[in-house]
Amino acid sequence: MMMWGYGYEPGWVGWLMMGVSNILWIALLGLLVWAVIRWFERRLSASGPGGSGTPVRGPSALEILSQRYARGEIDTATFEQMRERLQTVDTQRMLHESRP
Repeated sequence: MMMWGYGYEPGWVGWLMMGVSNILWIALLGLLVWAVIRWFERRLSASGPGGSGTPVRGPSALEILSQRYARGEIDTATFEQMRERLQTVDTQRMLHESRP
């Protein structure tokens, strides 16, 4: 007849299993805390320093063009043509944005 735990000694295996399960629960809790902190950090960094929610900008089109020219991917004529086009578009955009 079972006595609901009275008179039962778990022995060293029982103590080992309890210790391992406690370590696993602590590790799971630590992982959860780490994941929440990481989620908040990413959320805050995505909003930027002003909190506007805009992501950090990468290199401009002119910078990418200059890098491609420096690596030898495009020739001088293509570089000059694309640079002039980018500067024209940039000037038109600035004029359009400055209008009330």
